[in-house]
Amino acid sequence: MKMEEEDDGSKWKEMEMDCLVLIFQKLSLQDLTLNVSYVCKTWFQASLSPLCWRVLDFRTLDFTPGSKFSRRFAAARYPSSRPAAFSAFMKLAVRRSCGAAVELRFPLFFEVSTEDLVRASTGCPKLKVLGMDSLRPESELHLPRLIGKWKELEQLEMETGPSSISDLAAAIGLDCRNFRGLSMSGEVKMEDALAIVECLPKLKELNLSRSYLPKRELLAIMDGCRELETLSVKYCVGFKADDEEILGRACGTIKLEHEGSKLREDFGYGVSVGSMCVVFVSDIDDCMYRS
Repeated sequence: MKMEEEDDGSKWKEMEMDCLVLIFQKLSLQDLTLNVSYVCKTWFQASLSPLCWRVLDFRTLDFTPGSKFSRRFAAARYPSSRPAAFSAFMKLAVRRSCGAAVELRFPLFFEVSTEDLVRASTGCPKLKVLGMDSLRPESELHLPRLIGKWKELEQLEMETGPSSISDLAAAIGLDCRNFRGLSMSGEVKMEDALAIVECLPKLKELNLSRSYLPKRELLAIMDGCRELETLSVKYCVGFKADDEEILGRACGTIKLEHEGSKLREDFGYGVSVGSMCVVFVSDIDDCMYRS
């Protein structure tokens, strides 16, 4: 039995480099960094192929101080010092991608810094998919400028959108010719709705769920985005989920996901919209904003 196990291990180690790279492309970033690269020299060399680092999905990794992953990574890579886990890991991943990364998703519950954005824009120029939970306040100012670095960007996902959706839409429309999918929550003003319509004419998928989205702004988007195929506006505040006019506009042309949306919250209930708390008062259509 032991002889058979040794033979199997030898076969794996003697596998052609191209085959190893093909297999390693299916592994997680943690496996690439802390597991297969320490098996043997051949596996280490295969794990360095940029093809293994085309998808940089950091969401499955726990970068909190003291986590098992953070301790293992620090011990393996920086035994004499303890740099910030995510910063160090992102530098490593971006460097190994050699500019070939097409998808980058920042960790969950993580505020992306300006430094993170700059590193991604310079080290991953071929990104097609970018995902993040939220931005640090000072980073919002730089996003429209940096978004233009990703000429091939097709999809942007943000759990919490920027304060000015219109500025972001304008930047995307100017530089990202193949852009087709946008997902974020926040307060959608008329200027934002018009910017989405005017700047993102090829938009196929739009997700504004859990946003403050008045009916007028929603209809403007539905009327103006002629190529829109899927529109998700679930659990929004600003329109009724069973509004006949809205349902009529979508009929036969747009796949509309709208369950849970309300014209307003009852009894002064507050709902979080991005970094803002929107407070709706029963029996009136107006709302108050508290930052």
